[in-house]
Amino acid sequence: MSTARSGGSGGPPAGNSRPAPLRRDARRNRELLIAAAREIYAEQGMDAPLDDIARRAGVGNATLYRRFPTRGALIEAVFGESLNDTLRHGENARGAEDAWDGLVHYLEGIFEGLAADRGANDLMTTSIPDIPSLDALKAHHHQTMTQLIGRAQKQGTVRADVTVEDLLFLLAALGRVVPASEATAPGAWPRHLHLLLAGLRAEAAAPLPAPPLTPDQLTGTLHALTNPRQQD
Repeated sequence: MSTARSGGSGGPPAGNSRPAPLRRDARRNRELLIAAAREIYAEQGMDAPLDDIARRAGVGNATLYRRFPTRGALIEAVFGESLNDTLRHGENARGAEDAWDGLVHYLEGIFEGLAADRGANDLMTTSIPDIPSLDALKAHHHQTMTQLIGRAQKQGTVRADVTVEDLLFLLAALGRVVPASEATAPGAWPRHLHLLLAGLRAEAAAPLPAPPLTPDQLTGTLHALTNPRQQD
């Protein structure tokens, strides 16, 4: 393929949209911001002020917004790889021959992350817009739970009246408590996760006093948890 030239000077082909590589100082600032955000999100959660992140990174606010024009872009850069790890963990759980074992292993891995990092906890238990990789993970998480619960019910290990929304609701409630419990009783969360899981077992089944939430009701509940003032 020939490339048109103007005035005899060389240059990249027209239409080449590959972004120019970052200068060394710009790349260093980006890395400093990601490292600072990772620390602060782990300590304070996803509501941490961006000013605090810029200050810890040792750069100005203008530099932060130049590198990451939205909060979602910064979160994507900080958590992108860990979100991919969770996707792979879900794929492994789906492949378990015993669906109950796959479900337990999957949720133990999820909660290990929630206990270790308050930012990761916020990602998984609340609704944060404009993060494509998080949207993909939550869709994959829902599919994983749906597959594992459905297979476990067919295998006779999970009670027949449990829905995906039931389990997601319970996990969101437990997940929000985990960071606080880690501060006062490190490593206590497996007890409560397994108490929760015990209630799903088919042999423990007893009539439930209310119907399950619908998908829309669950979404509205989690949204209200993130944005309580909008409910006034």
